[in-house]
Amino acid sequence: MNIKTPYYIVYEDKLRANLSLIKRVSEEADVKIIMAFKANALWKTFPIIAEYVKASTASSINEMRLSLDYLGNEVHAYCPVYTDESFGEFLKGSTHITFNSLAQFEKFYPRVAEHNSQPGARQVSCGLRVNPQCSVIETDIYNPCIPGSRFGVNASQMPVNLPEGLDGFHFHALCESSSYDLEKVLQALEAQFGQWLPKLKWLNMGGGHLMTRKDYDTEHLVRLLKDFHSSYPDLQLIMEPGRAYTWQTGDLVTEVLDVVEDAGIKTAIIDASFACHMPDCLEMPYKPAIKEALEDGMDGYKYRLGGNSCLSGDFVGDWTFSEPLTPGRRLTLLDMNHYTTVKTNMFNGIQHPSIWLQPTSGDPVLLRQFTYEDYKERMD
Repeated sequence: MNIKTPYYIVYEDKLRANLSLIKRVSEEADVKIIMAFKANALWKTFPIIAEYVKASTASSINEMRLSLDYLGNEVHAYCPVYTDESFGEFLKGSTHITFNSLAQFEKFYPRVAEHNSQPGARQVSCGLRVNPQCSVIETDIYNPCIPGSRFGVNASQMPVNLPEGLDGFHFHALCESSSYDLEKVLQALEAQFGQWLPKLKWLNMGGGHLMTRKDYDTEHLVRLLKDFHSSYPDLQLIMEPGRAYTWQTGDLVTEVLDVVEDAGIKTAIIDASFACHMPDCLEMPYKPAIKEALEDGMDGYKYRLGGNSCLSGDFVGDWTFSEPLTPGRRLTLLDMNHYTTVKTNMFNGIQHPSIWLQPTSGDPVLLRQFTYEDYKERMD
């Protein structure tokens, strides 16, 4: 495709394949699966997503408003902390509000009760985030159950009787995790919080359920959730994955601009930036797959990729190629439609890549082109 680099491109057929799988799991396991915007908020693709799901989870007023504008009116809100000002907005736009602490619940529940008592008001159901203290994630920055976590209430902090108005529990303990990881967390949850589960209306199992990954055992997930249903038949189960919706549905296409060498290391400098356009590669960290590269361990020409920012650590590597990289060579960094556009920044004033949609048939469609005004107006 003759599109100026760098650019993100989203493939409609791959997105629909993920959505179809998620919908099938939802129906077979009798679980409500809603969308988390923290992984992807590309609202110009929401008309496709809305054919499969119309509910979301929001951790900010902006995410809530985006759902109300473009996806659906069922919004499950969770924030580590609410303010007097922000809570009023969440109360007007959400159907579910989860609190991170008992203190926050006690502070704001009277406002929920007052709201719900108004004739014709949208009813808001309250939940409490709990910490099952079951760590199945190796990378600490993404581990909500790490010792000293600021997320959720431990079982030892719970009162014997549930506070009036508390309808549900919410936990989030996974990241790119399997159904077997979920099984471990559910076992820990039952062991610590089992006495309260029969008294609840719903249980939100958070995100991190990477059910669209090829090696994910969706049949085990369905069995696991059905078994859990049999133990708690009156408990509505909710999941809110983000990455699973857009896993392997888009790429970032970039171009080599120069090749430099130091201490025997060759770095191909590209017209994109890991720090600005792919920050998870540095935070996790991880090395994305490149379509044009050889498999690891094969002989060839080895390179790092260097971003075009002034940050010294704006590089990732190494990859091996069948021929030397030279300026003008295009490289396709795979699986760049989650935790990319929502986390990009304009450090150094570097322009964002344009965003395109490849429909199931026909030519690519431009969704967004960024300009100098986007950078300038961030400081207005």
